[in-house]
Amino acid sequence: MNAWLLLSFAAMFVAVMALVACLAHAWAHRSPLDQAPPVPPPWAWRPVWPIVRRLAPVVGPWTSALQRQRLRELLGRAGLDRAIGAEQLVAAQCLAAAAAGAITGWVAAASGAVPWLVAVPSAALAAVLPRIALRDRAARRRHAILRQLPHDLDLITVSIEAGLNIGAALGQAARRGPPGPLRDEWQRLLRDVHAGQPRHEALRAMAARLALPAVASLVAALLAAERQGASLTPILRAQAEQRRTERFVRAERLAMQAPVKMLFPLVLCIFPGTFAILLFPVVHQLLQEGVL
Repeated sequence: MNAWLLLSFAAMFVAVMALVACLAHAWAHRSPLDQAPPVPPPWAWRPVWPIVRRLAPVVGPWTSALQRQRLRELLGRAGLDRAIGAEQLVAAQCLAAAAAGAITGWVAAASGAVPWLVAVPSAALAAVLPRIALRDRAARRRHAILRQLPHDLDLITVSIEAGLNIGAALGQAARRGPPGPLRDEWQRLLRDVHAGQPRHEALRAMAARLALPAVASLVAALLAAERQGASLTPILRAQAEQRRTERFVRAERLAMQAPVKMLFPLVLCIFPGTFAILLFPVVHQLLQEGVL
């Protein structure tokens, strides 16, 4: 048997035994990180959630404070900060890397290839997949919030004009707004206020959680108007009009980017087939006449 194959099997065995030892240690020692989250995790996490919860206390000490802060911000933008912790995300990355490396290494060894040449890249790719999925979810959530924000601002403005205060107007947006991430954020804001958190702190927490300039500008305008005793109606109307204008500008920018994005598929996929169809009769005629 090849020496590289033996070395690969030995490395795989050591990695699997280390993972089993970590899981056994985590299963035997409970930690505050092992507490159930206030919100259930997404359905894709639920099959491996017991293992992730037990593995989080093991990888927690190896996670730096800066990395935890960045992961919490990413989870907040994705709307999963109450369901998944930073340590649990790192544990999911380690678990995905170990599983992908073991499976691809075993398949490579069975097919006669060098296992580590396949296992290492697949493990690295699997380790970054959870974070890539979170970034994609955060981007989709950001676009949905920006698209829904003008409608909710109009609803809040109409509610205030009808005689409601800002808290009741936000409640109308949380109850009657279209389903989406922004309505979830209004509902979370109201839950925080009902739990005893001051409204200005809950608004600032929402702005920091979403990390959107439009939401930060809205929160700053609301807090300034409430502090100065100014009327909220013109401020909210101006905010809604500005957000609607920004949405149109984004749509125009995306429309201008469409021809550039279509250029690569045209050159790579459509133009060769078109040229082949157009040139086939000419080439066939030249072949019949003996020119080619």
